[in-house]
Formats: sequence, C-alpha cells, structure tokens
Amino acid sequence: MKSIHFDDIPKRFDINEREAFWRRRWNELGIEKRDHGVSRDKSFVIDSPPPTVSGSLHVGHVFSYTHQDLLARYKRMTGWNVAYPMGWDDNGLPTERRVQNYFGVRAEPNIPYVENLDVDAKRAELGLKKNQQLVVSRQNFIEMCHVITEMDEVAFKDTFQRLGYSIDWVDEYATIDDKSRRIAQRSFLDLHAKGHVYQLESPTMWDVDFQTAVAQAEVEDREKNGAYHDIEFGVFDDRAVTESFVVSTTRPELLAACVGVTAHPDDERYKSLFGKYAVTPGFFSKIPIFPSVEADPDKGTGILMVCTFGDQTDVMWWREQRLELRQIMARNGRISERSFGGENGWFSLNPDLANTNYQKIVGKRAPSAKSIVVDLMRDPENSAIGKGAPLQREPEPIQHPVRYYEKGDSPLEYLTTRQWFVRLLDKTDQLIDMGNKIKWHPEFMRKRFENWTENLNVDWCISRQRYFGVPIPVWYPLDSNAEPIYDDVIVATESMLPVDPESTPPPGYSESQRGVPDGFLGEPDIFDTWFTSSLSPQVVARWGEPGDQMRVFCSRLIYVPKVMKLSVHGRFTPSPKHCCIKKLCRGGM
Repeated sequence: MKSIHFDDIPKRFDINEREAFWRRRWNELGIEKRDHGVSRDKSFVIDSPPPTVSGSLHVGHVFSYTHQDLLARYKRMTGWNVAYPMGWDDNGLPTERRVQNYFGVRAEPNIPYVENLDVDAKRAELGLKKNQQLVVSRQNFIEMCHVITEMDEVAFKDTFQRLGYSIDWVDEYATIDDKSRRIAQRSFLDLHAKGHVYQLESPTMWDVDFQTAVAQAEVEDREKNGAYHDIEFGVFDDRAVTESFVVSTTRPELLAACVGVTAHPDDERYKSLFGKYAVTPGFFSKIPIFPSVEADPDKGTGILMVCTFGDQTDVMWWREQRLELRQIMARNGRISERSFGGENGWFSLNPDLANTNYQKIVGKRAPSAKSIVVDLMRDPENSAIGKGAPLQREPEPIQHPVRYYEKGDSPLEYLTTRQWFVRLLDKTDQLIDMGNKIKWHPEFMRKRFENWTENLNVDWCISRQRYFGVPIPVWYPLDSNAEPIYDDVIVATESMLPVDPESTPPPGYSESQRGVPDGFLGEPDIFDTWFTSSLSPQVVARWGEPGDQMRVFCSRLIYVPKVMKLSVHGRFTPSPKHCCIKKLCRGGM
C-alpha cells in the first residue's frame, strides 16, 4: 500500500482545483455514456421534463437533479446500462417574458422585419425611456429569443457539469431545435390524420397579460380577497316588471355580459320563476331564468347570474341553454366597445341608459370596471324594478380561490377564440387504465394522477397566440372575399418539416397568394410548449428521424409484460416503455 506523506497534503483544501480535476477525470472516463447496443431489459432510462431555459438555475434545480444523478450513479454501479439524456425547454411564455425584460422589447406581427437590428441604437434613436418597450417584428423577436436561449443553455450546461451530474450529453436536445420541431410537427400531423386533434371557436381560458389561451394543466387556484355583492334583479312578466330577487355575485363587472339566471330545481324560493325572464339592473337586458342541478342553493342567495363568461360553469350553461353571446372582455383584459339596442343579442328595455352606463366601463380593466359598476348599482335610477338602489347592502368581504395561469399575474378570463385541441376527454378511461399498469413511487401519486385525470373537464388546448415556439404546420384557403375557410385545413407534408406557415406557402400555392382572395392564410399560432416537452422520449429515440429507435422499443414492449415503474420526481424505469406507451396511444386510440 502506498504510504501517505502528510507533507504532500496542502494545508488548505482547494475546492476549485479538485472540482476541475474530477470534472476532467469523469469526462476522460466517459462514465455517463450509455451503450446503444445493450438490450432494453438491461437499460435504465431517466426521462425528466426538460428544464425551462429562462434565466438562472436555483437551489431547487440542484436539489431535484441531485436526486436523479444519485439514482443514475447507483444504477450504473449495480450493472445497469443507464441512459440519462438532457434537454432544454427553451420555447414558450417564460422565454418570451425574459426576452421582453432583457431587451426591453415587445413583438407586433405587423411590424416589418429589420435586418441586423441594434436594439440599443434603435431605442436611443426613438428616445425611449428605460420602462418603455421597443416594438419589433415577429422575426426580430424570435431572433432575440434564440440569442437568449443559446446563452442560457451554455450557462445551464456549465452549471450542471460543475455540479458533477453524470448526464449523457450525446443525447442533448432543445425543444426549439430542428429535430424537436420536426418531431413535434410530425406528431401533430399523425394525430390530425387519426382524428385526435381538432380546431374550434370556443370559450377558452385566456391570460390577458400574455394574451394567449392556456390549458387546464397550466392553471392554478390562488386565494384572493373578494366580495359578495347583493344585487336586485327584476322579473319580467308579460309586459311589466312585477317582482324581484337578489343575486350575490363576486363579479359585478360582468353584469353587462349577463345572459341568464339559474337556481336549483328543488329550491322552493325560486321554483315559481323558472320559465320567466329576469331583467338586469343598469343594463336592462331581458334574460331567461332556468333550473339547473349544478346551481348550489347554499352559495350566496342560491340564484346565480350566468355571464359570457365568468367560469367554466358559465360556459356549460351557455352551451346547454343555447344562450346569447355577450362577450364584453377583450383579449387585452379591457372592456370592449358594445352597443345595447336592437335584436343583435344586445337587446335592452332601456338602451339609452344601458349605453350610458356601459360607456363608463369601456376600456377599463376588470378591477376598475368592478368599482364603477358597484357605484352604478348604488344609484336608484339603475333599478330593474324602479324601486331603490339595486345594491342591497355594502359588499361583504370574502377570501376565495381565483384561477390564474401558473406564470401569470392577472386572473384568467374565458374568451371565445379559435383554438386547436387534442381530444382527451374520450380517453380518460384509457389513461387511468394505463396509470394502473405503472408501479408508482410513492404509491399515493397514482391516486393523484387518477384524480387529476377524472377531473379533466376540457380537451387539451395546444395552440398559443405567441411567437417563440413550434409553429402549427397548417394553412387555410381563402375564399373570394379573402376570408379563411377554417373547415378546409391544408396540412404540411413530411418533406416540408420543420415548417413555419407564416413564412412558407402551403403545397400547391406560391408566396404571392398569401392573404389575397382565393389564396391562403398561414396558421399564426404555435404549440403549447408542453406539446413538445411531452415528446421527450420520441426526441431522444429520434422518432421518424435517421436512426429511429421507436420501432425497436415498441416491438419489444409487446413481448415484455413487465410493469413499468415510475418515480414521481421526473424519473422513469425503463423509459423506453414510456416512449412506447406514448407511441401506442398515438396509434391505438
């Protein structure tokens, strides 16, 4: 045994020197590299969602990925062939927000592209202050996003390597690189051909700050201060308002968008009202009163106003009862211009006063509009029955859950927009059955997955009205009036992928036909970033690419009836089965 000479041991431990030494040593040994020739049964694959590249890593990342690396090293030491790839989720709203803040810019699709744009010089030329944003083209904005993500990816990778994570960088990918974009668009085309995706103009959860649709999985409830407002409605009987009732609402700013009133069918207080019409105070709309078992007799006064739209239940009632559409909220979160009167869905018994009141909230955001409407309800002139102020008492403060986009700062609204969806609600039983075939660690996460799946109430909205992401590879033909024919979708061909419909014409058209009568319109929307991130097994397995390993994995799955194990910390064992499950779902549902 070699003796230790204590004189050779430095008095101070040089952590930087040792860190660099072991980093070089592990690289020389190639401890992280997997053997691509080893069979699936002897492979242990760690497939975690790629981290979002939008700033800097924090201690939570270190904690999370240290768990994974310990597992990877242990499995290597016990004889497993470990595949531990790493990807970067570099497209989507977090990246766009970082770019906006970093450069002080804002994208507008109609702004012309400026080649070799110098942001600082342009800001100085326009005399913009620090808190003022420079408006740039879509393409300029995308170029800035690439600059930021490439810079952040280098920093992230260096940090992971300094921490000594044994990641196999041979399989490194980014969700915006050409391979990932091809695979995401290929997946969409595959789903489209099998009827698993569709587009629809429909009420959708909308973030008014980012001005984009969001999916149910991206939504969280936050406890916020609010108030119940007890407001008196009139009851219209034949030709006159003969009686009244009181609605308790937390959103009086939507009173102008009220299209119905409902109560539980067994609620004796309101049974006599069903089939009659209510009259809204201040805007004097005549709206139907109908029963619904979804109405909670113990909530507020037990009778609810139905608006377009306050929440998902409003959407349900609007569809079931075929109510009018009176959408007052614009995409930017401000009240839109509307006009009461006539038979255009904005009928009012007193259109002049309704329009006078409505003009007071036009252009206001929800909090300001709420204050104004509450003040209007204090005025007896706005009574639906002509007797006293509609506001029955001062607002009652409460705390209640409010829905937010997980990265948003303003409450979500429900707006009618055209979006692309993946069908999920017809597959919940299959998803739960698949979940039961997995060995979960810890076991209670299986029940959490099952509860989450059972509580899905909308299909997955995969389109986003943003700029930096994977484009949805479709176009729409235009009629003789240059109006898009949305039911006649033109899809990209395999050889075109990856493709941006905003800069490339569809098959059979030329660029000169863009936007003109009998020409075409490119789909401006991009995919939800999770549409790409959820394809990480396909990306690593190079699905549809040279060296495609998906077919090998899928053929083996059929003959290996082992239960897949899943540890809910972003770790899968073995991930090839996870890849195949995604692939089989695509082909089998």
